[in-house]
Amino acid sequence: YLGDIALDEEDMRMFKVDRIVNLAERTVTVLNHTDAGKCACLSAWACSLSNETNTSNTASHRRKRAATSRPERVWPEGVIPYVISGNFSGSQRAIFRQAMRHWEKHTCVTFIERTTEESYIVFTYRPCGCCSYVGRRGGGPQAISIGKNCDKFGIVVHELGHVIGFWHEHTRPDRDDHVSIIRDNIQPGQEYNFLKMEPGEVDSLGEVYDFDSIMHYARNTFSSVLCYHRGSGFEQEKLACFILQESSGNFSSPGFPNGYSAYMHCIWIISVTPGEKIILNFTSMDLYRSHLCWYDHVEIRDGYWRKAPLKGRFCGDKLPEPIVSTDSRLWIEFRSSSNWVGKGFSAAYEAICGGEVKKDNGQIQSPNYPDDYRPNKVCVWKITVAQGYHVGLTFQSFEIERHDNCAYDYLEVRDGNSESSPLLGRFCGYDKPDDIKSSSNQIWMKFVSDGSVNKAGFAANFFKEMDECSRPDNGRCEQRCVNTLGSYKCACDPGYELAADKRSCEAACGGFITKLNGSITSPGWPKEYPPNKNCIWQLVAPTQYRITLLFDVFETEGNDVCKYDFVEVRSGLSADSRLHGKFCGAEKPEAITSQYNNMRIEFKSDNTVSKKGFKAQFFSDKDECSKENGGCQHECVNTFGSYSCQCRSGFILHENKHDCKEAGCDHVVNSVSGTITSPNWPDKYPSKKACTWALSTTPGHRIKIAFNEIDMEPHLECTYDHIEIYDGRDGKAPSLGRYCGTKKPQPIISSSNKMFIRFLSDNSVQKKGFEASHTAECGGRLKAEVKTKDLYSHAQFGDNNYPGASDCQWVITAEKGYGVELIFQTFEIEEEADCGYDYMELFDGADTKSPRLGRYCGSGPPEEIYSAGDSIVIKFRSDDTINKKGFHVRYTSTKFQDTLHSRKK
Repeated sequence: YLGDIALDEEDMRMFKVDRIVNLAERTVTVLNHTDAGKCACLSAWACSLSNETNTSNTASHRRKRAATSRPERVWPEGVIPYVISGNFSGSQRAIFRQAMRHWEKHTCVTFIERTTEESYIVFTYRPCGCCSYVGRRGGGPQAISIGKNCDKFGIVVHELGHVIGFWHEHTRPDRDDHVSIIRDNIQPGQEYNFLKMEPGEVDSLGEVYDFDSIMHYARNTFSSVLCYHRGSGFEQEKLACFILQESSGNFSSPGFPNGYSAYMHCIWIISVTPGEKIILNFTSMDLYRSHLCWYDHVEIRDGYWRKAPLKGRFCGDKLPEPIVSTDSRLWIEFRSSSNWVGKGFSAAYEAICGGEVKKDNGQIQSPNYPDDYRPNKVCVWKITVAQGYHVGLTFQSFEIERHDNCAYDYLEVRDGNSESSPLLGRFCGYDKPDDIKSSSNQIWMKFVSDGSVNKAGFAANFFKEMDECSRPDNGRCEQRCVNTLGSYKCACDPGYELAADKRSCEAACGGFITKLNGSITSPGWPKEYPPNKNCIWQLVAPTQYRITLLFDVFETEGNDVCKYDFVEVRSGLSADSRLHGKFCGAEKPEAITSQYNNMRIEFKSDNTVSKKGFKAQFFSDKDECSKENGGCQHECVNTFGSYSCQCRSGFILHENKHDCKEAGCDHVVNSVSGTITSPNWPDKYPSKKACTWALSTTPGHRIKIAFNEIDMEPHLECTYDHIEIYDGRDGKAPSLGRYCGTKKPQPIISSSNKMFIRFLSDNSVQKKGFEASHTAECGGRLKAEVKTKDLYSHAQFGDNNYPGASDCQWVITAEKGYGVELIFQTFEIEEEADCGYDYMELFDGADTKSPRLGRYCGSGPPEEIYSAGDSIVIKFRSDDTINKKGFHVRYTSTKFQDTLHSRKK
């Protein structure tokens, strides 16, 4: 190899290189410089890269550079088929396409996705890094390697320059007339990068040396990104090449409307985003008329080159009908061979998205992909593949404006051929949708963008999909065949696993167990379990029995994520049954009882770390509650070897242990969160019932009550049956509201850590009642008194660390003439130099606009802090990562001090 250029044997003889490149493996070398901008010209097909866009009559300026002199290395017709291997991400694929479109935009080179072409390039990742051959090698695929840190736009443009047929500009035979190589400054081992080419190998085609070429190394081995034009080569070239890539534009014959010259030959290639079509309208036509338009004519072809299907050949002065392409490219070729002078022609084109697509595979892209899609677009595609197949859809890249309901920009996919077909999904955001498969041979897609935010859009491949498992040979699978999108795989019944051939099955761990009790262990127990194991146990007990699983020992690789090795327990026998838990690590799971009479236990290990595994016991117990509710009037609770009856709210268990009778209805609730219900919920509440709930939560926090459901006798003033909520410890506190009927109230929040609720029913109408949830809310207004009070950072202080994404604010106020004193008992908040993550902030006043006393994290402020006035604000915030113990502060009112503040320095 030579720098980032792969050499064949003939090249190596020329450069006297003794290192061999394996052409089959396409192993080539590393590019150590980033380039962006332009390349020189190679034959009539490669024009110099430019930053200007040609959408009119001005020819792309072509400059020929250090091009290969071998005709066999030139790509026929300037068409280069390509394949992008599957290991590249959607964003990398987008960069590759941007680089190819960059070449297409400023040259007559065309890149197409490979179908049946014998010679083509493959974007791949080889040990060499970023590298390529120069020109076409012929006889099969050739690699263009885009390795680690090479997926930059300029580097890919540079490598594509080699693919087209350009050597490095600074290796031209005449380079010593223009640059000096200071060999003493070349890094050891890098001298080959500056070898000169032989005159017979490079054709500079009479062009001057180009210091700014993208194929030229810079002084420090990094190339310039500058681009500029020189004079047009139009006067010297018989062939003029125009590349049109905008969504709409105009073009005309040279000299229009003042007439064209004889022996003109011009080509326009209109290339829009795949998934779009082109509509072409001639706005003026005045060419020499001849039989079959033999002499002067303009020819339209439906594709990317001169051998594409002919749409029409036109001459004379009659305007052709509008022409619509079947794909995203049109070839327009103009020739003049007479001395008759006509005005020429002018035409306008526009890209239209959507349409009917009737082929077995292809790609759909959002308009202007991989650049940002355009605003206010509505594109509808109706894709049809051959009868007897399904449509498979896989997304290579996806980036559409994000919204929870995809209300602005979105892609909609439906299972059929119309907008009324069943919806398969409505997608937006940055996560690629899962693979999609239609139920028939048709699929409907709709892309919508509004007038605001535009993103890169999407690229999706579609193809005809068949169910290989429906074949008579079951996909050559011994036991089970599982169809997947674009392929299939073999699977085995429980107790078996795939053999090395991936088709036959062999006995494995796991199995089908009908014993009432027993034990199961991980494979290899008590030694470490082997890698790459998948074991499934299916436990089945008699009807009316439940299965309980108890782990004696548990040790697998992993943590809370359980991404690598794990044990999964489900009620039922299938992989989509109700999940009880997915377990890993060294903590033993709690006892698990099945919902019905069967249980599924699955163990998986990957190919890395192995641990001791697990040992578990299982036993079956008759569920007395499954038959006639165990004779219980209200609720039956199954226990091992027995059962017990329980009563609903407002009732107690009768002496016979089965029936329920009314009980006292006054409740004291001290839990941080929970649910309260009317008596006998969800059945009708009894008449003449009076119930109370005295709720209390952590000091410094408030109580929030939210009704899940309410159904009580309605009345305009809720005089009869009602529930009333008080802002304090009893019914003497201020009322927060009285409620009845069926309309759910908005959530209600107390002003302190106390709330009192009273329910009353009269002797007439009874309804279902209510169910409400109560939770603790941080923040609020607190009153400082001589008596010391407590404030905690979160409701579960002492039991759990503070939660993530907390945003709390307390305003503590003393009576007039007094200040507020804070005494911190505990302070432990995530530490960071600027307290930018989790922090507590103090303000000397009644709001956050007051002077700030400080922002604290880590070990916190000093023990005592005093306000200058009668109020102080405590603000507490946490992010969504590291959580700590929090803080506990005591506050009291105090006479103003001489030293008012104690601040943390």
